[in-house]
Amino acid sequence: MSTQEFQNKILEGIPSELPPKKSYEIDINHAPKRKDILNADEKKLALKNALRYFDKKFHAELISEFKEELDTYGRIYMYRFRPDYKIFARSIEDYPHKSKQAAAIMLMLSNNLDYAVAQHPHELITYGGNGAVFQNWAQYLLTMKYLATMTDEQTLALYSGHPAGLFPSHSGAPRVIVTNGMMIPNYSRPDDWEKFNALGVTQYGQMTAGSFMYIGPQGIVHGTTITVLNAGRKISNGETNLAGKLFVTAGLGGMSGAQPKAAVIAGCIGLVAEVNAKAVQTRFEQGWVDEVFTDLDKLAQRVKEAKEKKEVVSIAYQGNIVNLWEKLEEENIHVELGSDQTSLHNPWAGGYYPADISFEESNDLMANQPEKFKELVQETLRRHVNVINKLVAKGMYFFDYGNAFLLEASRAGADILNEKGDFKYPSYVQDIMGPMCFDYGFGPFRWVCTSSLQEDLDKTDQIACEVLKKLMQESPKEIQQQMQDNITWIEGARENKLVVGSKARILYADSDGRIEIALAFNKAIREGIIKAPIVLGRDHHDVSGTDSPYRETSNIYDGSSFTADMAVQNFVGDSFRGATWVSLHNGGGVGWGEVVNGGFGMVIDGSVECDQRIRSMLFWDVNNGINRRSWARNEGATFAIKRAMEKEPLLKVTLPNLVDENLF
Repeated sequence: MSTQEFQNKILEGIPSELPPKKSYEIDINHAPKRKDILNADEKKLALKNALRYFDKKFHAELISEFKEELDTYGRIYMYRFRPDYKIFARSIEDYPHKSKQAAAIMLMLSNNLDYAVAQHPHELITYGGNGAVFQNWAQYLLTMKYLATMTDEQTLALYSGHPAGLFPSHSGAPRVIVTNGMMIPNYSRPDDWEKFNALGVTQYGQMTAGSFMYIGPQGIVHGTTITVLNAGRKISNGETNLAGKLFVTAGLGGMSGAQPKAAVIAGCIGLVAEVNAKAVQTRFEQGWVDEVFTDLDKLAQRVKEAKEKKEVVSIAYQGNIVNLWEKLEEENIHVELGSDQTSLHNPWAGGYYPADISFEESNDLMANQPEKFKELVQETLRRHVNVINKLVAKGMYFFDYGNAFLLEASRAGADILNEKGDFKYPSYVQDIMGPMCFDYGFGPFRWVCTSSLQEDLDKTDQIACEVLKKLMQESPKEIQQQMQDNITWIEGARENKLVVGSKARILYADSDGRIEIALAFNKAIREGIIKAPIVLGRDHHDVSGTDSPYRETSNIYDGSSFTADMAVQNFVGDSFRGATWVSLHNGGGVGWGEVVNGGFGMVIDGSVECDQRIRSMLFWDVNNGINRRSWARNEGATFAIKRAMEKEPLLKVTLPNLVDENLF
């Protein structure tokens, strides 16, 4: 298809004539069938909700088709309307547009649905089993048309994937406002998501799926690398050398697919279990996994050999993580570091699979015998925890990777609580990322080159590295290690072949780093060194974007970890300080109803006006979270916010007064 034909298809939106019905492609990794949760009246309502996108003359033909989808898959995806063109991050100029900002959003949105990036592309799910960009293909088509025709004097409102429409605004306002899963609080149980998603009235946007900021597994490789490095330092008296040490975990899907690559970059042996053969094959073909095993005896021998030779290698076990853990314990193989990154925020709909039955049998039980499936999952979680407890007793350091493993294991009645009723094992944020990174303002800053040119990405790597080296010379000792880790990361970025999909990069930076890197990029665009605008963003898994008591805010101990003021303030504050689009989500990472997170995207185009937006928005985006962490009496955050106030006279925050414990 030519560029002109592609543009014409975008501008058409929902077609005026029905396209032919598409066959179901079995070689694509599809979402599991969702359970049958709607009653007869609710199914009728779901069909009405779906048909309202189409002219009445098509309803008679579409109603039976949509009913079949609902009965077969538990959702109405509108497969017929899936576009014939390939969806990927094209050059920004390839998208029809009246607003350059809107064109950049189309690029980012497309990247989330690229076959190389998305977990279930035909169901519009990017990662995590249910992290959706849209609920159905009509929403995609209509949104792309709105973006292609809007101006910088309009804002698009997206309600959980539904494009409510273009509203008059102004050039300084966000081009898109995204909300996903914003429920009345008493309606955020897992079955509420199943019901209202099946009705077509809400969706689970995860963190970066429904806000168009996902950049493939690279987006979490860096954070995972930093986590593994610092976990290694915890067990090695601060030494960084992880040669010969074994890191065992699970999950090779969307976000979790980063783990084997991160283990290799960190310099250890990465052993990752995954039940989905297609996910294993994808990571192997991408070079993110070095070796694949299905035989546990051969795998155990290979691991012993790798430990003896102190190899740096990533190994996938195609099978259930519990069987792998039990084999390692049986063979008395010492595991230094252990975790888990299955999608346990979504345990009953494909996020975690029971041991000792096949992947296919599990999917059938999930849809047709959901209570039996739940029983088997919880039985497996109890086994999972039992074997981890045995390995920890032998010296393994285990941490929860923020995937709700501890939470769901406790709900399953596993031996996961200590005598005080707290979890036996820490969240990685409590032990590692919180005190070492988030409290000091370091989080996942990312950018995407909208030219889609490798040469532009290479230039940004060089610029970012130069900025970090300069800043490191002026940095206090408290953040020297964080600065050096990121310099090492960016210097090896291209060699490690991190790009999947858009020409994107990520590193952990504080407020100073993000602002200075962004200003340098903007200057390079202005001078023609970089060919096209750049999209700035971050994972919501950051300093201030997310309120999540079992992950991002698990090292908040003043009782406020169950409040969501910070994420909402972040979302609103970004919107009037210069963000190009902002998003607010219920759910993400640890589960529906367990977290609220806010995110942004900012398009920089080389203009002087962009310099001001960079300084204003990025400063707020980071320091909002540092301030909240400081008020919770986190020592590192108090250091960081005092340093920020010294640099910015207009910043004045309320500092905590510490209480002498002896008074109690």
